[in-house]
Amino acid sequence: MNGLSTLLIVVGLFLAGGIVSFVKQKMPTSLIVLLSIGAGLCLVAGVMRLEVWN
Repeated sequence: MNGLSTLLIVVGLFLAGGIVSFVKQKMPTSLIVLLSIGAGLCLVAGVMRLEVWN
């Protein structure tokens, strides 16, 4: 694991925790969808940058 992939995975997990928090606070659905898209993109990018795929 290099630094950037670790950072992307950590940010994605942080945003996923924010999704749970926003759902509990009954925030607007569009904000939750936007946050979940961002979290998904960060997690996918972090996993794709892992060096296990070579």
